[in-house]
Amino acid sequence: MNIKSLLLGSAAALIAVSGARAADAVVVAEPEPAEYVKICDVYGSGYFYIPGTETCLRIGGYVRYDIGFGDVGSYDGATNEDHKDGSRNHTYYKNARFSLRTWSGQETELGTLKTYTETRFDFGNDQGDFGTAPNPAHNQAVNLKHAWIQLGGLRIGKTDTAFESFIDYAGNVLNDTLVPYGDHNTNVIQYYFDAGNGFSAVVSLEEGSGVKGTIDSYVPHVVGGVKYTQGWGAITGVVAYDSNYEEVAGKVRLDVNVSEAVSLFVMGGYGTDDNLSDPTWAIPGRGRGIYKQWGGNWAVWGGGTYKFNEKTSFNAQVSYDEWKNLGIAANIVYDIVPGFTITTEVDYLHAGRFDEFGAGSPAPALDWTGADKKNSVGGFVRFQRSF
Repeated sequence: MNIKSLLLGSAAALIAVSGARAADAVVVAEPEPAEYVKICDVYGSGYFYIPGTETCLRIGGYVRYDIGFGDVGSYDGATNEDHKDGSRNHTYYKNARFSLRTWSGQETELGTLKTYTETRFDFGNDQGDFGTAPNPAHNQAVNLKHAWIQLGGLRIGKTDTAFESFIDYAGNVLNDTLVPYGDHNTNVIQYYFDAGNGFSAVVSLEEGSGVKGTIDSYVPHVVGGVKYTQGWGAITGVVAYDSNYEEVAGKVRLDVNVSEAVSLFVMGGYGTDDNLSDPTWAIPGRGRGIYKQWGGNWAVWGGGTYKFNEKTSFNAQVSYDEWKNLGIAANIVYDIVPGFTITTEVDYLHAGRFDEFGAGSPAPALDWTGADKKNSVGGFVRFQRSF
């Protein structure tokens, strides 16, 4: 072997080693597998699987800003103390709200296991007449609106009474309780039955809320309802037993889908009130209970919705009770962009027994809305971003 061959062989070996080392320097380790959120479409849009479980979760809610103006009796205006002379001034009612909602669902051998929660956070002044007292804007108490568990048809927890939710409340206006149709908040043990052919029913054992409404013994309030739904609309009936005052109230509602653009409803309520009107009770009902909140034995509500197009709709409601209270509310709802809506509403209340308002029983209950005049008019604007 000559020197030239030796040098060429050495050079080739050096190049091979250098190349191998260079290749080793740029080798990158493979990344570890990443876990991504898996979409769950079993219960509708917006759900995802909680990692490592078979539970589907959805998080949503809305941000809302309300502006009310006009008379206090139509649930629109407010009053405040004048900073200079301490007199009573009319002013706006304003409120900002953040509502956080959660839904969950999971299939089990006993049926679908579901939960629903809604928690509300509000800041603003208070709606109503406060005379010459101050009415400052402030953070309101946190409001747990819903928190229930449902397995199959059995639901337990906090929600609205079936006396309202099962019959679908009283229309699509904002101030739908100028003539009230029942209380909302309660703890419940409910059972829902759906036959799958348009017939459904509910039985609900309820705790109630408030001084008059919360049960005073082991005997619960009882609500039952039946509904028949078809393409033309629905007919629904509910009946409730108030265990505190041993009174019964019921409502029947008819919904009719006139066309794709027009839907109408009418609802009538009737309730007994002998004990509710007895002034000798330790906690007098003054004619209104947790279910029969309207004035007198009977009341009627009616209204409907007209959809101008996909973005704009008109809603109206008229209500009247035996105490000659008349409420009228109408609004226009406009979807500015998907998920962002503005609602403008006009409200009117005629307080039928305004001349009897006073301190004696049952006068405080006559003034349901806190009206300071016989005829009240006001307006309301709502901005809402739902997600």
